[in-house]
Amino acid sequence: MKVVILAGGLGTRLSEETHIKPKPMVEIGGKPILWHIMKIYSHYGYNEFIICLGYKGYHIKEWFNNYYLHNSDVTFDLEHNSVQYKKNRAEKWNVTLVDTGDNTLTGGRIKRIQEYVGDEAFMLTYGDGVANIDIPDLIKFHQSSKSVATITAVTPEGRFGLMSVADGSNFVQSFSEKTDNNNRVNGGFFVFEPEIFEYIQDGDATIFEKGPLENLAKDGKLKAYVHDGFWKPMDSLNDRNKLEAMWAEKKAPWKIWNETN
Repeated sequence: MKVVILAGGLGTRLSEETHIKPKPMVEIGGKPILWHIMKIYSHYGYNEFIICLGYKGYHIKEWFNNYYLHNSDVTFDLEHNSVQYKKNRAEKWNVTLVDTGDNTLTGGRIKRIQEYVGDEAFMLTYGDGVANIDIPDLIKFHQSSKSVATITAVTPEGRFGLMSVADGSNFVQSFSEKTDNNNRVNGGFFVFEPEIFEYIQDGDATIFEKGPLENLAKDGKLKAYVHDGFWKPMDSLNDRNKLEAMWAEKKAPWKIWNETN
């Protein structure tokens, strides 16, 4: 199953970092948060990624282009103009980078990668949030629910639009702006059936979290996977500093992989 990551937004609330690079390239522990997200999926064996680029997307292209070099020991023979790679620590990832436009909204970005996904179910998340989510359990839930879309419902920090989840059935009922920690918010980490593309009708101007998700909920085709574990988005410099502190103290709940690099 392919993993789609939305990595094209402006990241205006993290302008201290994003004036020179896209938000997914802001580093935690010396690695872009995009890398951390990919490691979560890779830990469970999901290594095929489609990344939706937009604002300063060339930074992400250049990072992947040089990934093998930067994660290997290297001998440069300058006399003979040759390079020998040693002790490679690169990932087993297959990464497709898709330019989805600087000003395209979330739904439009998803629509633009339809040809790369094809007629298969796929996963999707945002390029700025980490969690210790059990990906296989999420997929199992989605498959058993027979829904078109599964959204991960998490406990908010008090500044997000909320969604109401029906007790027992896990159907998403509605969305609201009310701040109430007894409710849940959209934590990303979606699973979609190909039918999801039928709900994106306004092209690049589609805000996925508005029309498509709301219409899926109205049609009874959106279910919520409830995640009570760790989840944190990187919306501000303060968020970034908190994540950095967790990593530095070796108390990063989202680090579910074993390697130290």
